Amino acid sequence: MDILSIIIGIIAGLALGFGIAKFLEKSNVSNLIKNAKKEAGSILKDAKTEAESLKKDKILQAKEKFLELKAEHEQVILSRDKKMAEAEKRTRDKESQISNELAKSKKANEDLEKKIADYDTKIDFLEKKQQEIDKLHKSQVEQLEVISGLSADEAKNQLVESLKAEAKTNAMSFIQDTMEEAKLTAQQEAKKIIISTIQRVGTEEAVENCVSVFNIESDDVKGRIIGREGRNIRALESATGVEIIVDDTPEAIILSCFDPVRREIARLALHKLVTDGRIHPARIEEVVAKTQKQIEEEIIEVGKRTVIDLGIHGLHPELIKIVGRMKYRSSYGQNLLQHSREVANLCGIMAAELGLNVKLAKRAGLLHDIGKVPDTESELPHAILGMQWAEKYGEKEEVCNAIGAHHDEIEMKHLISPIIQVCDAISGARPGARRQVLDSYIQRLKDLEDIAFGFNGVKNAYAIQAGRELRVIVESEKVSDELASNLSFEISQKIQTEMTYPGQVKITVIRETRAVNIAK
Repeated sequence: MDILSIIIGIIAGLALGFGIAKFLEKSNVSNLIKNAKKEAGSILKDAKTEAESLKKDKILQAKEKFLELKAEHEQVILSRDKKMAEAEKRTRDKESQISNELAKSKKANEDLEKKIADYDTKIDFLEKKQQEIDKLHKSQVEQLEVISGLSADEAKNQLVESLKAEAKTNAMSFIQDTMEEAKLTAQQEAKKIIISTIQRVGTEEAVENCVSVFNIESDDVKGRIIGREGRNIRALESATGVEIIVDDTPEAIILSCFDPVRREIARLALHKLVTDGRIHPARIEEVVAKTQKQIEEEIIEVGKRTVIDLGIHGLHPELIKIVGRMKYRSSYGQNLLQHSREVANLCGIMAAELGLNVKLAKRAGLLHDIGKVPDTESELPHAILGMQWAEKYGEKEEVCNAIGAHHDEIEMKHLISPIIQVCDAISGARPGARRQVLDSYIQRLKDLEDIAFGFNGVKNAYAIQAGRELRVIVESEKVSDELASNLSFEISQKIQTEMTYPGQVKITVIRETRAVNIAK
């Protein structure tokens, strides 16, 4: 019974609690609804207030914008009115100016008409006077005809005949005096022409030397050029025939050789090697061979530029090549190309002064010394050799005769021949133009090399150190080591007996053996 009572009590308590909770929940919901209504009313009120405030602000902004636009519009209208006023003022000024000009023009026309009327009156007066003068002249002529017994035409003819005779006598006298004066002054005028020609040509001294300086960026390059145990510099000297002097001179290497072509080949080859950075004997020989071909092309280019500068056309390609070679030849220390260009310009000026063919004179002046640049030695004088070349390559007879006769080896047959001779003498006689000593020195070096080439087995021979050393390169197949020593002695004896030279000459014979194979 007790347990049953307890269970019934618990159930009754639970039912009572559930009812109370449900009542409380309903009460809370109604309160929430009331609160929500109050908050919604408050939010609507605030929203209306804010909307009114925004409306007022927008109305104020719209009014301000309207006032700004109105002010801008008024300003634009004022500016337009101002421009219109200025335009009206300019128009009124133009009208006033035009009116003044019209008034001036009207006055000027009236003055002009008045002057025309005055001129017409004066012309009528002059015509009347002219008629009176003509009548008076006619009456005087009639009176003279009556007095002299001759008509006007007969008197005029007699006067003309007498004037002719007098003029003829005076002309003969003038011609005779002129001829005598010309004979007296011919030599003086010729001197004036030559002096004028010399003065109109600006020249430079053209003395060649035997040394070139190769500039380098730093002294470190010198060691690379010399190479291990000097193999690079020896290979370069053997390939070019130029003595290469590497001393204490900062950032410079001296190239010494009497032949300017060899020096130029050595200089260009050194430049390529230093720029490339690969310096060894095989590379040196390759670069020297390429440089020799480059120099040959440059010789042709120099010849073309020379004939273009002088305005010479139609020259044979072989003659152009010979002209280019002149750049690397000298005559008594004077550069042969500069000398020939100078002679060509002098000949052109002198031919123009004398009324001769200027282009033909320039052509002969440029080619007059081509016989000085033969590929092989010739026993003929250079003037005769040059004349033969000119004939071979189709030059005109006047040019060939001028070339052959400029040293009196043959007779002069044309007027330009003495001009070439005179201009050649003018160019060579300038102070500093030539050095006899240098020419004999170069000839001595050439003779040294020629003596070496006279022996069997000699491949190359180079005179270096200003002629104090002769370096001879022999073919290893034909000359043994023992024969090389004998060859050095024989060359020294021949030089000693056949040549005259200052000091001593050292003969160095080089025999080099190479073994070359190709790995495939």
